[in-house]
Amino acid sequence: MGMFKRSNTSAKGFDWAGLGWLFLFFWYFSGITQLLIQLTGTSGFSGFRQAFIMSAIWLAPMLMFPKHTRAMAAVIGVVLWACSMASLGYFFIYQQEFSQSVIFIMFESNVSEAGEYMTQYFAWWMVLAFLAHTAFAVFLWTRLRPVYMPRAQAWTVAIALLVAIVGYPIIKQSIKHDTMAAAMESFESRIEPAVPWQMVVAYRRYLEQLDNMQGMLASASKIPPLTNLKDNEAGKPTTLVLVIGESTNRQRMSLYGYPRETTPNLDKLRDQLAIFDNVVTPRPYTIEALQQVLTFADEENPDLYLSTPSLVSVMKQAGYKTFWVTNQQTMTKRNTMLTTFSEQADQQVYLNNNRNQNARQYDGDVIEPFNKILADSAPRKLIVIHLLGTHMSYQYRYPPTFDKFTDRTGVPAGLTDDQVPTYNSYDNAVLYNDFVVSSLIKDFAKTDPNGFLLYLSDHGEDVFDSVGHSTLGRNEAKPTAPMYTIPFMAWASPKWRESHTWNFASDLGRPYSSSQFIHTWADLAGLSADELDDKKSLVSDQFVARPQLIGDPYSRPQKALIDFSLIKPKPPAAGNVATQ
Repeated sequence: MGMFKRSNTSAKGFDWAGLGWLFLFFWYFSGITQLLIQLTGTSGFSGFRQAFIMSAIWLAPMLMFPKHTRAMAAVIGVVLWACSMASLGYFFIYQQEFSQSVIFIMFESNVSEAGEYMTQYFAWWMVLAFLAHTAFAVFLWTRLRPVYMPRAQAWTVAIALLVAIVGYPIIKQSIKHDTMAAAMESFESRIEPAVPWQMVVAYRRYLEQLDNMQGMLASASKIPPLTNLKDNEAGKPTTLVLVIGESTNRQRMSLYGYPRETTPNLDKLRDQLAIFDNVVTPRPYTIEALQQVLTFADEENPDLYLSTPSLVSVMKQAGYKTFWVTNQQTMTKRNTMLTTFSEQADQQVYLNNNRNQNARQYDGDVIEPFNKILADSAPRKLIVIHLLGTHMSYQYRYPPTFDKFTDRTGVPAGLTDDQVPTYNSYDNAVLYNDFVVSSLIKDFAKTDPNGFLLYLSDHGEDVFDSVGHSTLGRNEAKPTAPMYTIPFMAWASPKWRESHTWNFASDLGRPYSSSQFIHTWADLAGLSADELDDKKSLVSDQFVARPQLIGDPYSRPQKALIDFSLIKPKPPAAGNVATQ
């Protein structure tokens, strides 16, 4: 009973050790997973920091009602323990942080799939880890003791804690944002790394995004199919692959003349590729770009994605079984549109369930499901692979074995010492992207298919490339060429080449915007319909060059739309230009 004896604060001073044990107990449930995330380099420091801060909230009831310390800690601890077991187990299996995407995948999977995952990923050491995790939590609970303060002082400190951890951040976010909903969303992002808020926020956001997605799907289901659709490949076994990259600027690829060897594998495949070198994206953001790339929308008609079928829907109408494999985040506010596109496919594979975009996630994960889909018995298949590509933060996009560029060799002279590591990590990300894309091509070729694979990036990225070397990332308000210059290339199997024209030598330099992509894809696939326009197909004899419009089409007036030629980079020096 000595453990519970009221301490004499006036004689012995405040019981800091007791308070420390209390904090350690509550922090442990969130901290163990966040610590592993830090040690493995899976994500940045923000999650760890926020979990540390949020854990202090549980000290408030302990200070207000010290006589019930162990009972309250036990009840709260059981809840935190259960949540921590889920997040820790998920980290053990996937090396990812729990998020609303995980809940989406759980509800999308059936019992058979769940059992298959458990069989594939479960390891005996996990049982020992869970037992150790639980045992240490119990040990910490046995060390807890009441921390007494004068009642008025205890309540003052407890309320101050609640205000500092909850009240002040909400007020601060309310001032920063126009609406309370936006403020609360920002606040949720702060508390999400800590249990049990991780589960609470994840589930609430899952319901919200699911509702949004179902609304989009319901609207999409009402869109009429293409009129008078004809398919030259009807009745023939055909496999077509669309690989969508992310944040990859073609000016940083040796395939396009960049001095550093960032695409050695694609360089070796050069003679097998149709490499188009004058294609730009209409917008430098994934969602906004793909709304145009994957539908009939474009810069002058940006809302057509709401009333016309997507590329996936068109291929389903043509009789293809459709697959979507993505390494992008699944259920986030920004990515709900992407998930809506993916849900239009017959089958989906979601690989990236990280809460934070700045988390270690490798695109090599798409290779295994891609090969499984290639083996599917469906005679006609469309396979969409959506990569995470070279998205910021670049150091999370490639494994250590691809850390090739580490010094100033090949780095522009104007870069500062602080900029060089970021510049190098982007090139290393491009190097790994080369491995992934080339692996997809090679694995596709091994199946001796009748079809083709087309790769393009959603948008580019400026990583200290422009004049002055001060720009990092993307900013539509201050456009630079690297934000828009994207790789665009296609590979066709020998069977496909035998029965199709595949000589695009005169087309490779045509000025083109990926906002017209659905017309090019349909042309390559042998599809025609009243809504499809050969004049907008990059590979058609009827092609008509148009201004490569970029900018925000929703600006009023539409003065933000400009012709890319106004910021187009000068051709690289002689000898650095890649030739096919």
